[in-house]
Amino acid sequence: MRLGERHTDVKRTPALEAALRTGPFHVALRAAIAARKLPLHRVQHHLSRQGIKVGVTSLSYWQQGARRPQRDESMRAVRALEEILQLPDESLIRLLGRSEKVVAERRPPTRSARPLISAPGVLHRLLTELGSPLDAGLHTVGHFERVRIGARRELLARDSQHIVRAHRDGVDRFVAIHHGDPGCSPRDVAVQATDNCRTGRVCWDTRTGVLVAELLFDTRLRAGDTHVFRYGFEDGTAGASNEYVRRFSCAGGQYALQVRFADDTLPVRCHQFAQPSTATPRVGRQELALSGRHRSVHVVEQQVRAGLLGIGWDWD
Repeated sequence: MRLGERHTDVKRTPALEAALRTGPFHVALRAAIAARKLPLHRVQHHLSRQGIKVGVTSLSYWQQGARRPQRDESMRAVRALEEILQLPDESLIRLLGRSEKVVAERRPPTRSARPLISAPGVLHRLLTELGSPLDAGLHTVGHFERVRIGARRELLARDSQHIVRAHRDGVDRFVAIHHGDPGCSPRDVAVQATDNCRTGRVCWDTRTGVLVAELLFDTRLRAGDTHVFRYGFEDGTAGASNEYVRRFSCAGGQYALQVRFADDTLPVRCHQFAQPSTATPRVGRQELALSGRHRSVHVVEQQVRAGLLGIGWDWD
């Protein structure tokens, strides 16, 4: 009997059905695990009973989109997950196969892609040092982010106006992540807690330029409560920047990104783009008109999707 013929005891939600049809892989995997109501350590236990060794951290990265199964052992695990999660045969493998047939765009190393490709282990370690879970208990309702590019073409600073809603009781902080351009000195990056928050512990990794900072609220939120706060990072420690990208691990609320350039240092062209994951090509490229008076460009998404969204620019 095929596995797809015996999956009758777990109801597949509309969100799961849609994810299995269109992907991406990490969204479908996350939805399937949620539908089965299995914690990751139980998923790992089921895999180990079949002689397949996959760590909880790897499973977490897979369902976040931070990494993708590639090795033979990992592909064995994906096929086993289809059975464990009571999914039709090839439903997850197909999503991986579809993406693997697509050749990603060639692009220079940048600040934005590195956190997801080379630094997920570093980020996990830093979050562990802060005792911060992957699920911080907050959903983003709205996020307005402003990026400033300096006279040396460097990422000078960025600040965020953030609106969040708690989905569990007792949330009293937010962990902000900054990843500088190549050459960034994270120990010299200043964290600014501007409105309705204050700076807590700060950790960084010099090799990758990743910095994480606690932003402490003055109240403990209850499930359903909203909170508005503002924070930023003063950088300016790296070389020339050519794009800024924000990663969204899941769908959320409104997001607006504005990039502003120094008076006498303007790029020759700017564009916006999206990317379902780091393993897929960039899509939705659109040229952006640079405001000569205000020296800025922006992009607004009314409801973000999981993946990456950003603005790139070309210097002369």
